[in-house]
Amino acid sequence: MKNILIDKSIKLLPKEEMLEVKQNFKSLSIGIPKESSLQEKRVALTPESVELLISSGHKVYVEKDAGKFSNFHNDEYIKYGAVITEKRDEIYSCDFVLKIEPPTEDEINFLSEKNVIISALQLNIHKKSFFDSINKKNITALSFEYLKDNEGKNSIVRSMSEIAGNTSVLIASECLSNINGGKGILLGGISGVISTNVVILGAGTVAEFAARSAAGLGANITIFDNSITKLKRLQNNLNIRVNTSSYTSRSLMKSLMRADVVIGASSSHNYKQNGIYVSSDMVKMMKKGSVIVDVSIDQGGCFETSKITNHKSPTFEKFGVIHYCVPNIPSRVSRTASISISQVLTNLLIKIGKSGGVINYMKNNKGFRSGVFSYDGFTTNKYISEKFGLVYKDLGLIMPSF
Repeated sequence: MKNILIDKSIKLLPKEEMLEVKQNFKSLSIGIPKESSLQEKRVALTPESVELLISSGHKVYVEKDAGKFSNFHNDEYIKYGAVITEKRDEIYSCDFVLKIEPPTEDEINFLSEKNVIISALQLNIHKKSFFDSINKKNITALSFEYLKDNEGKNSIVRSMSEIAGNTSVLIASECLSNINGGKGILLGGISGVISTNVVILGAGTVAEFAARSAAGLGANITIFDNSITKLKRLQNNLNIRVNTSSYTSRSLMKSLMRADVVIGASSSHNYKQNGIYVSSDMVKMMKKGSVIVDVSIDQGGCFETSKITNHKSPTFEKFGVIHYCVPNIPSRVSRTASISISQVLTNLLIKIGKSGGVINYMKNNKGFRSGVFSYDGFTTNKYISEKFGLVYKDLGLIMPSF
């Protein structure tokens, strides 16, 4: 072998470490206001989500006691790096404002052109003036109800529907108890006693999870929907045999007369024309002491006898039938609901930051665009524009070009 001569005058120097360069990354400021409604107990981000966002290069400002009713305390947020403030203008000066309920008129006044606000919309509680106020601010406004993921699913709506479905059965069980003024019936059944009859109106996510809970307790379940396809899909998803039926007045009336519990989970913008609608005369024929849980009350309700109630006074009696008609059922289990919402929003914000900001992300993500109902002073959701007589602009035509 040949000897290799090394020139000792040459110094060996280590190479510089090659660090990953984040392309197009944008640091976001995120504001979490305290909900102004006493009915709303949820919060948009949990302390654990705050930790993840801050470690990803973002800043989070939380209004004092914003997470109190979900048992997330100020010191937990501080521990994970959030700034706790009592100044609302600090919260609303952030790039992103994350709420649960729609902004009130006072909260809209805090918003400015730079803001992106994400919240529930609760379409049926608003008038045209709400959208006029939003549009005047030239902000980017998104709603949970229209926001979709990469698979085209409404992640937040689905998770809240799962909670509402499960919880509706627990609520019905409470209402049947004689401690709460009910007949003293155990929802479900035991050996030697005939099981309770549960009727579910609709075959969507709420209905599926209500059926799962009721079946787990041993109830007899009958599900109505106008779509045979939905009924088949629900039957397959449940993997248990339940009674299913398309909607006819006669078949529904027979089931209502035998029912101990009826859960309204039919989603439609116009129940009388497109969904399952139970008239007052039908309710009169139900058993005394039976229970109605109208989960769809925030969309107008699918019982003629329904009227909106609240968590402090959740029930009323009509024709001897107990009605539970609280709009935001997931707020009863606010910690679970908050964690679910927070997971979706955290993942979304991290993606937006990596993409270089909301405009870049909006251009490249169809599901995110579908959630935008107001942009640059225009209503960008066609259904909302038609419902309230607002000027509609296609979002794709008014977004800035690259």
